[in-house]
Amino acid sequence: MNEYIKKLAVLSEAGSRVIIGLMSGTSLDGLDVALCRFQGSGKNTKTQLLHFRTISYSSAFKQELKSISFKASVDLEKVTLLNAYVGNYHAELILQCLKEWAYPVEQVDLIASHGQTIFHAPFSKHHLKPYSNATLQIGDGDHMAVKTGIITISDFRQKHIAAGGEGAPLAVYGDYLVFSDQQENRILLNIGGIANFTFLPAGKGPEQVFSTDVGPGNTMMDQFVQLHYPGLAYDENAALASAGHVNQWLLEVLLKEPFFDLPFPKTTGPELFNMEYLDRAISYSGQKSISNEDVLATLCEFTAEGISQAIKRTLARDQEFVIYMSGGGMHNPLLVQKIGQKLNVPLRDTKELDIDPDAKEAVLFALLANECVTGGRLDFGNRPGLPSVLMGKISLPA
Repeated sequence: MNEYIKKLAVLSEAGSRVIIGLMSGTSLDGLDVALCRFQGSGKNTKTQLLHFRTISYSSAFKQELKSISFKASVDLEKVTLLNAYVGNYHAELILQCLKEWAYPVEQVDLIASHGQTIFHAPFSKHHLKPYSNATLQIGDGDHMAVKTGIITISDFRQKHIAAGGEGAPLAVYGDYLVFSDQQENRILLNIGGIANFTFLPAGKGPEQVFSTDVGPGNTMMDQFVQLHYPGLAYDENAALASAGHVNQWLLEVLLKEPFFDLPFPKTTGPELFNMEYLDRAISYSGQKSISNEDVLATLCEFTAEGISQAIKRTLARDQEFVIYMSGGGMHNPLLVQKIGQKLNVPLRDTKELDIDPDAKEAVLFALLANECVTGGRLDFGNRPGLPSVLMGKISLPA
């Protein structure tokens, strides 16, 4: 028997597994690396975060990714080259982290790699028959496995699509296993480049939960800052947005996008919510003389409104619930304030549930790898967009 196939068989029955989870989102700003230990599987999963680090990408590497990301037409040679390059680069970052943590490579059982999304194409956006939902992440798993010597599980989103989903968001699978509760109605709100949430009604089985994208998180605000304020990656502490005023005419046009009226679950990305989207809205609203600060104030309001309206649609009238946040957007004080005011509830974060909110997405992909190797199939019911599948492709080191 192949030694790595044998190792997988042993891992599936082992008492615990050490898995590195990787997450690089649509903001293209860096790689989250989470070293986790898992015991059990399914609802019996016990999760321990051993180490975590976010490694920022260099400006040059960000530009390379931006040159091929979220565009209908790109250089195919560059896509091919970067697929291998990103795999090797992420492998180097893993080895760098393990060295810093003084954690032996041979004691890591698996790598769980989300990959770098360069295009997301749900049918609800492209409407091209006979094509269905599609998505593409680069960062080849074989390159990571060979360079690190660690079995790598990657490309999670393809199975989701093959089984009838849109490939995103996948947080529902891990959120249900880690965060569902018998007494408390919970919403797990993740504000990355795109905002999404998982609805976890108290005491309910997986057939009652769902996860959905709701619209832009940080992506449009970050894109605008990077375009108009060279040297800045984002609006730190919302200093620029706080100096501006919400432009109601622009806000109304921004909110007219049909995506907001689509049923849950649904997915989106920077392919839709980008600077072209903003430029059209500015033109249609007749606000071409608007200041940069007012644009950012309006984009912050737009993001908060998209998130709050989606959550309100989900909940029954007068239903009590608690929101736990994660993702970079939770560090934007103006955005958090606006969401809290619109929903009239205090916003917490997943640290209260024993998971670092900045590490949450990387931890959840490590959990998906744990399920791929050890888990059974949770039944999420016969619902469009939420297939009951195990996900991930396995790459062996040799």
